[in-house]
Amino acid sequence: MRVTILVFVLLGLLAGGCSVSKYVPAGESLLVGAKVKVVPDSAARKDVGSLEDQLEGMLRPKPNATIFGFPFKVWLYYLVGEPRKEKGFKNWFRKKFGEPPVLASQRVVTANTEVLTAYMNNQGYFRSTSSGEIVENDKKRTAVAEYEAYVKPRYYIYKMNYAISDTALQFNKDFRAAKDAGRGTLIRDGDPYRLDVISGERQRIDRFLKEKGYYYFNPDYLIAEVDTTERDHSVNIFISLKPNTSQLALKQYYINDIYVYADYNALSPDTMPAQARQVRGLNVVDPQHNYKARIFDDAIGFTKGSRYNSALHDVSLSRLINLNNFKFVKNRFELVPRSDSAMLNAYYYLTPSKRKSLRTELSGLTKSNNLAGTQLDISWSNRNIFRAAELLRLSANAGVDWQIGGKRGNQPSNINNFLRFNVQGELSFPRFIIPFYRVNPATNQALPRTVLTTGYETLTQGGLYTQTSLRASGGYSWRRNTEVEHTLTPFGINLIKPRNISEAFVDTVLKSPNPRDQLRFLQILNDRLLLESQYTISYKPTPGPFARDQFLLSGGINLAGNVAHLFDETLGGNDGELFGVFFEQFTRFDGEVRYYRDLSSSLRLASRFIGGLGIPYGNSIMLPQFKQYFAGGSTGIRAFRARTLGPGNYNSEESIFGNSSYGDIRLEFNSELRIKFTQLINGALFVDAGNVWTYRNTEDYGPEAQFTNDFYKQIAIGGGLGLRLDFSFLVFRVDLATPFRKPWYQALDTPRSPWVFKDINLRSKDWRQENLVLNIAVAYPF
Repeated sequence: MRVTILVFVLLGLLAGGCSVSKYVPAGESLLVGAKVKVVPDSAARKDVGSLEDQLEGMLRPKPNATIFGFPFKVWLYYLVGEPRKEKGFKNWFRKKFGEPPVLASQRVVTANTEVLTAYMNNQGYFRSTSSGEIVENDKKRTAVAEYEAYVKPRYYIYKMNYAISDTALQFNKDFRAAKDAGRGTLIRDGDPYRLDVISGERQRIDRFLKEKGYYYFNPDYLIAEVDTTERDHSVNIFISLKPNTSQLALKQYYINDIYVYADYNALSPDTMPAQARQVRGLNVVDPQHNYKARIFDDAIGFTKGSRYNSALHDVSLSRLINLNNFKFVKNRFELVPRSDSAMLNAYYYLTPSKRKSLRTELSGLTKSNNLAGTQLDISWSNRNIFRAAELLRLSANAGVDWQIGGKRGNQPSNINNFLRFNVQGELSFPRFIIPFYRVNPATNQALPRTVLTTGYETLTQGGLYTQTSLRASGGYSWRRNTEVEHTLTPFGINLIKPRNISEAFVDTVLKSPNPRDQLRFLQILNDRLLLESQYTISYKPTPGPFARDQFLLSGGINLAGNVAHLFDETLGGNDGELFGVFFEQFTRFDGEVRYYRDLSSSLRLASRFIGGLGIPYGNSIMLPQFKQYFAGGSTGIRAFRARTLGPGNYNSEESIFGNSSYGDIRLEFNSELRIKFTQLINGALFVDAGNVWTYRNTEDYGPEAQFTNDFYKQIAIGGGLGLRLDFSFLVFRVDLATPFRKPWYQALDTPRSPWVFKDINLRSKDWRQENLVLNIAVAYPF
């Protein structure tokens, strides 16, 4: 039946494809393809490489999008017809889902040949040429544009020089220094000639000189002269100043007066300077005294008499924006009107955001562990509560989750129904608040922040029991530049208490055949205290202007129980409890590496490695469950449902608590090839591998769950394909995955190979139900 439906759908598409031709204007043809054939010179064959793909990427316009050769967007465009109203549904549907036909044109082909020729010469294939023609299919009213590129040998850079002209002595010195500044010049001896690299080098020199105070300099003052006469297929490049370079551009500038207009909406520009008050070296115009001047002193890196620096210019604007108190931030510099002046006045125009705001949000959600639910969020914010750009946020949310598909095994019918309620307060300051010490933020890319939080949460599971959590923390976040960010939380406390445990739930646990259910129940039954400290660091280097690679590193450490143990000993108890509450003791290390490589304009390889190590000691045999790792789910190993994998070779059993496989150690690797079909529709092919393990042999899972030297034999592997809809403001993702390797097969009473390729049987309903896992989520997994 399904095959018959598919055949009818394909026949309908083919019929629709034929029907598009009748809409094509007489004498015209629908452009359905464009291709380039590279014809290299005998001496250029080793240099052409991926040139063909590069040239095809330059062709414009692109043919209409198709599915199985059917131009579906053009068909929808004609099907809807010409709208009568500009803002009606018909017009919206046609623009959103339709696409006007791209018609073949010899004029466009001629223009493209000029583009191809220019591109090849700009890439160092000097004296290369191209030609093109339209090949029509009169029967189908379609056409293909075919191009030939005649490629000459590529030229390479032999030597690059900075040619200094007779200019100011200080400028000459700084101009020479630009060659080796930072990561050095982009133009390197032995590299192929590329015009875009030369343009990038001019931009780099301009940035360097502006950081040295040359405010009026710009890249157009630089010229690159290319000499091809000295050696075959080699060039010498000389970068120098143009003869007509303005003297203003060769002078270093210094800051004179700094004006800050704190309420630009409410003030007249003509009267602003007269209302300014001098505070901390700044001229602050704030008649209502809404802001303390220290926030501007912290944010603006310039001081009177300091040399202009474009990097500090950008940092100052970034800091003002990140205060989250101003919806518009503008800035300008003005030359002091004096003969031969080298002084600039700086002006900052700030438009305040609305001070108080209330936000409500109602959302629905699905989770990879077969739970669905809804949630209501309410948050209230007060900006600038103490007149120093502080942000107070009070929020509350309530929600309910329920299991899709009913209960499993011996579970109570309501065990996977959850009622959640949470209230939280957060107060952040755009500065370090450290007793007896004030940190100077002048060298930081962004202002540091001090964040104080407190919250209370309740989780009621199926009316069987309720767990409450009271927490508070204080910490700092800061960054020295755009690449490195630090977060330190020296103090955090979390008190977890159960209540309203029903007798029916106790009876169910005691009758459960799974011994892990009793151990899990003991964890729920006891009060627990967590006194912890955390530190995390992330490093995201800025890719170069022509880089195709990008990566991100992050890591952190979490310490818990040391302070509590010290208090316990000091108070003379030394019994693992503080004020009658059991406290957890552990150390946890986490690390993550992400790597992205653009293979082409429509292909990206994305990979991620995650490692986590938790070491319980003292009071703790294992990490507390809310600090443990789990595998599977829509952002992990997608071929396995969340909390069903591991630890180690442990075979997840039916539990009254649902999916509850956790571990103290985690290793995971994910890789996917992301394919861009259209601006909206993307696809992916992915492979995931990993598992979780316990740190030591425990009664909870047994010896097959412990991390040993044979851990690599316990790796689970899965893969599949995905579909992503990119709406710019969000990405809707669907991933269909299946296991390739099930490590617990090795620990069965009758061991078997963990590789399950031979078991794949798409025709079997039982196999599909057990092995096909559909993950629906928002945003990319990494």
